[in-house]
Amino acid sequence: MSFLKIQHVKKDYPNQKGVIKDFSLTVEKSALLALIGESGSGKSTLLKMIAGLENKDAGAIYVGDLKIANPSERLVPGYDEVQLVYQDYKLYPNATVEENIARPLLLYDKAYREKRVKFLLKLLKLESFKDKLPRNLSGGQQQKVAIGRALSLEPELILLDEPFSSLDTIQRRELLVELKTMFRELGVTVVFVTHDLDDALQLTDQLALIKNGKLIQRGTAAEIFKSPANKYAAHLFSHLNPIPNTKDAYIRPSEVRLFKTKGLKVKVTDVQYLIHYNQLFVELADGVQWRLEDQSRVFAIGDAVFLQWDEEAVLNFA
Repeated sequence: MSFLKIQHVKKDYPNQKGVIKDFSLTVEKSALLALIGESGSGKSTLLKMIAGLENKDAGAIYVGDLKIANPSERLVPGYDEVQLVYQDYKLYPNATVEENIARPLLLYDKAYREKRVKFLLKLLKLESFKDKLPRNLSGGQQQKVAIGRALSLEPELILLDEPFSSLDTIQRRELLVELKTMFRELGVTVVFVTHDLDDALQLTDQLALIKNGKLIQRGTAAEIFKSPANKYAAHLFSHLNPIPNTKDAYIRPSEVRLFKTKGLKVKVTDVQYLIHYNQLFVELADGVQWRLEDQSRVFAIGDAVFLQWDEEAVLNFA
């Protein structure tokens, strides 16, 4: 049964029309969903509307049986049941880790507050940092404090706004593993927005693609990869090579087989060493540039390469 329901939501700003365009989406309870889109696609605005912190011009949003009202309709905007974690964390700089996490619980029973904070410090592996100030923490630790503060009120829905953009690669990988395990243990529903597909796939395979305020496609990573709704959806997963003498037909570099004889002849113009393969930049006879994956790392600049692929791997967007 759907837990988060977004129904025909629209949003305009005075100087920008169509920020969110007739957007509808459902998310199951305890699910982890990645909302992926480029900068300016409307994903952060959508999160704020889900949290009840931004007015919507039309449509409705429900979290369970709770209808999310516009902030203009409430004395105090927002809901305890829905917590938004911002990209810049918004921690209190002169409060300790423990105090930051406890901040939303100041009006709660002292015994409950202490028990809840102790549980979250252990859950997030922040016990040894509880007396430190945010400026003395790494980026990953600050992010965990922000998430801990959001979890303090035992929300039913957590919203993460570009949560890993300021972290380095190592911090990001470690945090993603921890958060995936933690969210599953808690059973909390999570929606996080990102422009980075790799980040999304490390946390969940449930994706929703947004562009220019519109929902482009919803599905698992495998479903979208195999049957992208359009060129934009396909391009999120990989580079697309345009097939000669066709209209809007493409082949992914990973679907092209490389030979030393027989096939479409191309010339290697550059080679880039990547972790799992060499990326080849090649030029076709008509001057079109392609990218290929040389898994065996055998081709060099100036070499002739012959290409083959299966027709069922071709993506047609005509």
